[in-house]
Amino acid sequence: MKIWKIALNTFGGFLRDRLLIVFAVLFACTVLLMMTPLLGAKAIAKAGSASQAEIMVLGMVSAIMFFVSGTGSLLAAWCAASSVAGEMKTGTILAVMARPVKRWEFLLGKYLGVMLLMSIYVIMMFGLSWLLAWIGGEKIHSATWVLLAYPMVRYALYSATAMALVTVLHPVVTMGITMIIAVAALIVAPTGQAITGNVKYLKIPLWVLLPSTSLLSEERFLAITQASLKPISWLEHITTLSYGLDYALVLLLVAMWVFHYQSLTRD
Repeated sequence: MKIWKIALNTFGGFLRDRLLIVFAVLFACTVLLMMTPLLGAKAIAKAGSASQAEIMVLGMVSAIMFFVSGTGSLLAAWCAASSVAGEMKTGTILAVMARPVKRWEFLLGKYLGVMLLMSIYVIMMFGLSWLLAWIGGEKIHSATWVLLAYPMVRYALYSATAMALVTVLHPVVTMGITMIIAVAALIVAPTGQAITGNVKYLKIPLWVLLPSTSLLSEERFLAITQASLKPISWLEHITTLSYGLDYALVLLLVAMWVFHYQSLTRD
């Protein structure tokens, strides 16, 4: 019960955060600007075949959603970091602990509050993908649960990563390290940018160590066309999602362990 109250208070705090409101407005304007090329692609596609139109429009939708999805990853990390660091900086965490609340309960409540916010973001992202496809005169062929589950697991991973880092670092430093981790994970991925020199020998160890969020990207499902529709086995889905959840759980447990020995105030 205490955990759920902390989660709801955290979620309510996000809705009142002026910085997040400004971010939402700027983000919406950016997405609207990105929709203009989609209308152009629709007009060009009409001059070609139906299959070419589908490939062009869904490819454009996938590119836009890559931006939206990536922004969500940064949002999840920032909310997780600021929700913990903010209460430590203002000292309100001392009042929360006086109820009493165990430290792991406080951290878990904060984490669930972040995931509540990201669940709304995922639903909005899902609706946007269908809206963009409809504007382009096409439709998404992927299963609904795939486009909802994959980003939620990825955001759970990013939130846990930021929460583990912010227990010992400043939120800004935490965000910087999180972004470096995300970029490095993309570079060392099997389909990522080619690496030369001595660094290439670190590619496999880094691929194993870093969170492979590219595996959890729903962008590849958005670009599927009717002609190239290939079912992915349940075993592959379960393995990929389990990997992300397991990674997030380990990081969250690390955050709880470190937070247990941390001072409850921060300069």
